[in-house]
Amino acid sequence: MIAIPRLCFFTLMISLAACSSPSVRYHTLVAPSSEDVKAIQPAPFFIAVLPVGVPTQLDMPQMVVRQGKNDALVLENERWLSPLGDEIQTSLSTELVKRLDTQDVSGLARTEAIPVIKILVQVRRFDTWPGQFVKFEADWSLSLVNGEKRKRLVCSSQFTENAPGGYTDMFLAQQQVIARLATRIASTTRQWAGDGEERCNL
Repeated sequence: MIAIPRLCFFTLMISLAACSSPSVRYHTLVAPSSEDVKAIQPAPFFIAVLPVGVPTQLDMPQMVVRQGKNDALVLENERWLSPLGDEIQTSLSTELVKRLDTQDVSGLARTEAIPVIKILVQVRRFDTWPGQFVKFEADWSLSLVNGEKRKRLVCSSQFTENAPGGYTDMFLAQQQVIARLATRIASTTRQWAGDGEERCNL
């Protein structure tokens, strides 16, 4: 007869502890779809956005932010919806498809009729100072194999985006640096595929 009240007591304590624990929030780098679609010239090629490389210290479910010059803080309750490399790849693919009016055919069977430009990105830095700014650096390359025609272009990009408010502004700034990277890659890809000029747009 004593065991039942005791069991109820422990069950209540566990329930209260669970209720008091902070909830985990999940975030994505994929920006919401915009209804303001501008008419652009469709690119005469497909793209294939390859898996994105990220620094080891950032490759975790939790979000990592900077504090001061040398310290970092792991935000246990602020997590990525998918692995960070996948988040960047999906966001970048979405933005590039929109800017080039083409199709990302990564993972699909290759077609010989339309050239496919492969896009490879290696993130070197993705640092966030909450209430201040986001700093992003990446090396990236374009490669094209079209019959016997093979060529490659290697570029590098750096962006800083202000994030003066709270976490909401921080996440928007992170989305914005990926959008800026997509704009840079899209403009370079169009020019490179068109006249073959080996120049990385700024």
